[in-house]
Amino acid sequence: MTTPPARTTPTALGRFVSPIVLLAVMWLVQLLDAILPGSFTGFGLRSWDVEGLGGIVFGPLLHANWQHLIANSVPFLVLGCLVAVEGTRRFWAVTAVAAIVGGVGTWLVNAPGTLTVGASGLVFGYFGYVVLRVFVRGRVAHRIAYAVIALIVISVYGGSMLAGVFGAAAGVSWQGHLFGAIGGGIAAFVGRSRRPDREVRAP
Repeated sequence: MTTPPARTTPTALGRFVSPIVLLAVMWLVQLLDAILPGSFTGFGLRSWDVEGLGGIVFGPLLHANWQHLIANSVPFLVLGCLVAVEGTRRFWAVTAVAAIVGGVGTWLVNAPGTLTVGASGLVFGYFGYVVLRVFVRGRVAHRIAYAVIALIVISVYGGSMLAGVFGAAAGVSWQGHLFGAIGGGIAAFVGRSRRPDREVRAP
């Protein structure tokens, strides 16, 4: 009889470590940017500049100022934790897809030379994920829970999300918001196993 290795299930609080750590990195980067000479924002996403593609990775960690970071922090933490409830791997997968799709879309659609920084693309990505994961196959109980969460999220953040795309103020990247949300929506459907877990049987 073969016994599979025991799986360690992370605690509910442990699932939230990833978004908390990522947000802490953003605050650390902003602090270093404030006390060191020069500015880190030059490492952001610069549209139609091949060298600026590195901003897909670094751009979400950078912010124009403290007000920009503070405005992103609460929705990032709330929506990020809602994604992280499904596990650390899922959180980082959604983060990666939202960053890549949001970054590439912004790089292509924005005016050449436009510099984009900030975590709002990830915030919109998490929003898109939380809303669209309702339509992903799964247990009925899970889908009902996701639907309730999605309705709450829409009621709290839906207005600001629409305004961030269709009524964005000057200097605010609606492109990053829109494509970040699209990336999060895509992440809701990719990378999921369609096969049920295999049963372990004794020979």
